[in-house]
Amino acid sequence: MSGNLTAHALPTRTRWKHAIQQRLPLPLLSTYRLFRNGDYRHLLRFLFDRQGRLSFADRRTFVRRLMRVSRHVPCEHFQSEILAVAQAVFATDASVPGVVVEAGCYKGGSTAKLSIAAKMAGRKLYAFDSFQGIPENTEDHGRNLYGGTAAFAKGDYSGTLEEVRANVTRWGEISACEFVPGYFDDSMPGFDRPVVAAFLDVDLAASTRTCLKHLYPLLVPGGTIFSQDGHLPLVVKEIQSEQVWTEIHYPRPALHGAGRQKLVWLQKPTDQPCRSQGFVG
Repeated sequence: MSGNLTAHALPTRTRWKHAIQQRLPLPLLSTYRLFRNGDYRHLLRFLFDRQGRLSFADRRTFVRRLMRVSRHVPCEHFQSEILAVAQAVFATDASVPGVVVEAGCYKGGSTAKLSIAAKMAGRKLYAFDSFQGIPENTEDHGRNLYGGTAAFAKGDYSGTLEEVRANVTRWGEISACEFVPGYFDDSMPGFDRPVVAAFLDVDLAASTRTCLKHLYPLLVPGGTIFSQDGHLPLVVKEIQSEQVWTEIHYPRPALHGAGRQKLVWLQKPTDQPCRSQGFVG
């Protein structure tokens, strides 16, 4: 997730980078990122993947819609990251009950994209966000994986529920969405739906811990939790903390991608149960 970072906490080079990005028209910025980050290769690989459940026409439509969202809604993720989550959703057999979860919506770009994937897979997307930005915190993230400085102040990365809903309505599939407003400590404890895939973009180690605590037990066997915050060592440390997994009452699963990229993920082994009361395996 990204947005109006606390200016004084960032080095000059990073502030210039954010200033330039904020002034570029979204269509130009999305095209620049597509080639700068190599996302076009991931899109082409998905498009011509004959092993998936989707037809070529469906894959082409999905790619077009992803790119359309990025041209109209601020998106701080890579297309490859959304593709990874979408592919996990598409790969789950339709007979397996479960929903898709997003934690952290920002302006609704990722929400719109994931709503399209959920709709195509015949599932619901539950979008959790405070819609007030980052909560109060004292976390010191220091340097990220790429050597830059990360800082997260209260109110950063805010998108209102009305703004997110409007973007999903226009560019995504609003009929597939359920919005769950509130800070995660308040909104997640009452959630009890089986989850086939979850996408976390929450920035804080404490928020990541809350999401793992409440979502991992609800994962279906073979389900996956993705975090876009793998470039933040404090978040990675939290995900790999034995204390966290002791509290969750599950063995710590392998964390893939850590130390190499921004998107990291963990997959529940197929012999571990889903604790949702609505799950029938």
